[in-house]
Amino acid sequence: MNPHSPVTPSRRVFLRQVVLGAGVVLAARPLRAAEPGRKLGVALAGLGSYSRGQLGPALRETSWCQLKGVVTGDRDKGLRWASEYGFPERNVYHYDTMDQLRDNPDIDIVYVVTPPGLHARHTIAAARAGKHVICEKPMANSVAECDAMINACRDAGVKLSIGYRLVFEPHHKELDRIAQQQTFGRLDRISGAFGFELRNPRAWRLDKELGGGGPLMDVGIYVIQAACRAAGNRAPVAVEAKERPKSDPEIFREVEEALDFTLFFPAGERCKGFTTYGEYTHFFRAEGDRGWIELSPAFSYGGLEGRTSEGPMNYPEVNQQALQMDDFARCILDGRDTPVGGDLGRMHMAVIEAIYASAAAGGKRTEVNV
Repeated sequence: MNPHSPVTPSRRVFLRQVVLGAGVVLAARPLRAAEPGRKLGVALAGLGSYSRGQLGPALRETSWCQLKGVVTGDRDKGLRWASEYGFPERNVYHYDTMDQLRDNPDIDIVYVVTPPGLHARHTIAAARAGKHVICEKPMANSVAECDAMINACRDAGVKLSIGYRLVFEPHHKELDRIAQQQTFGRLDRISGAFGFELRNPRAWRLDKELGGGGPLMDVGIYVIQAACRAAGNRAPVAVEAKERPKSDPEIFREVEEALDFTLFFPAGERCKGFTTYGEYTHFFRAEGDRGWIELSPAFSYGGLEGRTSEGPMNYPEVNQQALQMDDFARCILDGRDTPVGGDLGRMHMAVIEAIYASAAAGGKRTEVNV
C-alpha cells in the first residue's frame, strides 16, 4: 500500500464501523472450475492508492486474471472504476454486501487491500462467499486474526495468499537461490532497513486500530520477510527490540516512530533490522563465509538494484504485482499451493508480536511463538 495515503476522519469512523459491525454471512457456495483459457476474475476490496497506483494497472498486464469488480465504501468511486476498466456496474459491491459475491460468476478472487485492521473481516467475508483471497501485507493485526482467516479459507475450500510481491521479483529470487544453494555459504550475518518520512497526522497508518502498529507493520515487515528467506525460509526463534525516542510524541502517540530489532535464527544466523517513519532508508544485505549479496534499493515497486561479491546483478524491470497475481491464478487453475500462503503471513505476524513484546519490555530477549 502507498506509504503516503491519508485517511480523513470521516473515513476513519466508517472503517471502524465496518470492522466493529456485526454482519450475517451465509455459507459458501463451492467455486466452480474455471473454463479452459478463461482468465480468473479479480475484485479489489479497497480502492486506495495501492489499488489505484499499482494493482489496477498491473491487472492490465496479467495473463491469467483480470479486474472484474470492486468492493468499496464509495459507490460513485466504484462506478468510475467500472467505467475505466470495463466491468459491469452490478460488480460494484459495498463492504456490507460482500456476501452477495457468492452469486457472481464473474469473480473468482477477492484481493483485500483495506487497512490491516480490516483484513480479517474482509478476508473471512470473501472466503464465506466462496472466493479465493489475496490479502495485502501485513496479513492482520494479530496472530489470532491470522488463525481466523486461515480457518475460514480452509473451511470454505478456497485458497489464501498474502501480497508478498517481492517473492516474484528477480533480485529477490536470486537471494532465494543463493540462500538455498548456499552459494556463499550459510548467510549468517544479515541486516536491513526500510523507512520513509511520515508527518501527516491524519494518515491511517498512525491509527493503531487500523494499522496495527507503526513502521514495523507497514514496511519493517519487508526486512523480516527477506531475513527469514535468507536464513533458509525459517522463522527466528527469538528477538530483541528497542523503540527509539519519538521526535513528535503527538503525531506518534499511538504507534512507534522508529524501532531497532534483532532476529535470532535457529542455526545461529542474526539479522539486525531497523524501520522508521522518520527518514528514508532502504537496503538489505546478507553475508556468508564465501561472499555476500546486497540490495539497495531493496523493497520498492521498481528500480531495485543489487550486487553480490561476484559483481552487479543485472535483471530486467518487471511488474511485481502482475507476476504475483498471475502466480496465484495459476495456483488456482493448476491446483497447487501458493508459495506465499496464510501460514507464511501468520509466521511473520508472530515475529512482529514478539518484537513489540520485546520493545515493551525494554529490549528483553523474547521467544517467537510460531
